[in-house]
Amino acid sequence: MSFISLLQAAAGSGSMLMSVLPFGLIILIFYFFIIRPQNKKQKETEKMLNALKKGDKVITVGGIHGVVSSTKEKTVIVKVDDNTKIEFSRNAIASVVVDKVEKDTKSTKDDKKADKTEETPVAEATTETPTEENK
Repeated sequence: MSFISLLQAAAGSGSMLMSVLPFGLIILIFYFFIIRPQNKKQKETEKMLNALKKGDKVITVGGIHGVVSSTKEKTVIVKVDDNTKIEFSRNAIASVVVDKVEKDTKSTKDDKKADKTEETPVAEATTETPTEENK
């Protein structure tokens, strides 16, 4: 009789495991598809905000475009027009604008460096023996 009760207890714990397993999988899926990418994005944003310097072109979360004229510990002063400067919290900066011209010059410099390092293959001379068709 004790053997049967052991089998019933084992079957009960197995069904317990089977009911907990889907919840564990859901938590794992949430971690990899929601939590982890959000943490990566937050770290990239913090890195971008800490790297702000004078002369960077920025866009605020409100859509204001301007150039950073000075930075403070928690704020950034953005020059919007010739005589207009606005002070924003660092968290209000949505993105730093990188000009297409700067990207192109950087990529062409990289391409030139790559061209210098690449070796051009030398064509090998082949000697053909005359065949009956060539004669």
